Amino acid sequence: MASQDIGEGSVKIRLYEGRIVQGLYRGIPVIFKVYPGQQVGGPEADLMAANELSAHSSLQSNSKAMGYLENIQILLGGFETRAGEQWLAFRDDGKYTAADYAKIASEKMSKAFDQGVVKPWNPFEKDVAMMRRRCFVAKLFQGAIRGLAYMHDHDILHQSLGPASVVLNTMVEKNAAYLVPRLRDLAFSVDIRYLGLERDWSPLSEQLWRRASAAGALTPMERRAFGIADDIYEAGLLLAHMAFIPFCEARAMDSLSLRRLLENTFQHEVGAMREYCLADECLSEAVKFLDVGDHAGWELLQAMVDPDYRKRPGADAVLKHPFLAAAMSVIG
Repeated sequence: MASQDIGEGSVKIRLYEGRIVQGLYRGIPVIFKVYPGQQVGGPEADLMAANELSAHSSLQSNSKAMGYLENIQILLGGFETRAGEQWLAFRDDGKYTAADYAKIASEKMSKAFDQGVVKPWNPFEKDVAMMRRRCFVAKLFQGAIRGLAYMHDHDILHQSLGPASVVLNTMVEKNAAYLVPRLRDLAFSVDIRYLGLERDWSPLSEQLWRRASAAGALTPMERRAFGIADDIYEAGLLLAHMAFIPFCEARAMDSLSLRRLLENTFQHEVGAMREYCLADECLSEAVKFLDVGDHAGWELLQAMVDPDYRKRPGADAVLKHPFLAAAMSVIG
């Protein structure tokens, strides 16, 4: 089995590719997510594994939930080894993430440059390539928000949303119509049922509720609203990442620089950020993407990262925003 090491918080997790050889799911390719035992990962590892297992079990328990559930990674089962490792088995619906796609797309942008010399694009080819990229990114973002909407509708926050937590079944831009993004990494998910909000807080959610209290969200209803809005903020950062990284040359922009621009330099004033980006030719394609639908992308980004959590839209409202329809209007 091929393996890969990843990190969630301070816990190092291993991923293995495999295939089920007997039983009900025989022949199905799987991804095993392995949490270390307590001796290696401490109590946090067991807590994260149990939390992820609980979240997926809850989301998959509704037999009628076949709509947006397709945008969440499917858990097939799990077991514990004698060494105390927790193994979770997920259906393998894609090995690459939105972060992988953005990096590769950015590297393709750089191929137009050779030792500082610009290679001229065929204008028609460039237009077609950028059109496909806009459609693909919009479909990717839509799928991630569909998954988030399903989670919120079923009283669970993601709390770890980012480009690395969105799995893709294809990275071929001309196949955007067949793209199915799926959310993964639910180890830090939070139960926001009202009964759960009134119980003692989990160590995994303590930081969230501290931030909620600092923002004036004190009652269970206010904390629930804050938690949902907090996920939406991270989804806004995902939109920014996918709007810039795939449309810029490699190393012209990265997640940390983008976040600093948004939060520190322009203090969430997206209009001012657009004016700044207009002056940089390297960011021109990113600006064009967010300009789709009469600047609808910038409008959506502004709403999702509003400093006042009460003003951020819900996931369902994000899905209905004109930007997504405009950006995907050419998908067949």
